[in-house]
Amino acid sequence: MEKKFHLEKEALLASGIKRENRLAVYGKKLAYLNEQFIHQRLPPPHPAGKARDLFHWLWKEKPTRYGPHGYFRLSHAIDAQLNKENPMVGNCLGLTLLYNCLLRRMGIHADALYLDNAFGIGPHVLTLLQGKESTIDIENILPDGFGFKGHLNDPSRIRWGDRELVADVYHSLGNECFGKGELTEALNNYDMALRLNPRYEKARLNKTILLDKMKMNGRLR
Repeated sequence: MEKKFHLEKEALLASGIKRENRLAVYGKKLAYLNEQFIHQRLPPPHPAGKARDLFHWLWKEKPTRYGPHGYFRLSHAIDAQLNKENPMVGNCLGLTLLYNCLLRRMGIHADALYLDNAFGIGPHVLTLLQGKESTIDIENILPDGFGFKGHLNDPSRIRWGDRELVADVYHSLGNECFGKGELTEALNNYDMALRLNPRYEKARLNKTILLDKMKMNGRLR
């Protein structure tokens, strides 16, 4: 039987948090955020109401929390959300990971939504919540993004589960390493992304470009 995929732990592992004691520290930080939210907002019992209140609470705590080149690692997003001196929390991936993990801690399951070219700026992820009658798009990069309607007719919409969302962390790490010239490490991260999401064409394309570069540099035969 396949082992259950745990979003929070796998996202932290992908973010570079490997030791059990460090994983426990970040678990406590997420628990603290949850406790603060519940204490301050006293959210309604139904899942959509809780999700809405959590979304607005996170933005109230950090009104400038989105940055297009912000953190994509879950660990960095957690630290930034807690840091009163850091105005930015993360990019679309970092914010979506943080929000989805906090929802999960309240017993609310949310997926993600992948778009090829949202807002004309390129690949993009956001939260997708199942409501009573339909799904709810939750655009984590906008303070009024709960129930966002702007992506409903986007033909590139792909629903992602936890594996695909964590795969995007590895893909982002691959891109980061590629940009630094750390080609072997970039290849390892692209492979991890494709292992979790074999249909991730962007990661496959970037891996192909990387392999061509490695061949040109004599790194592959």
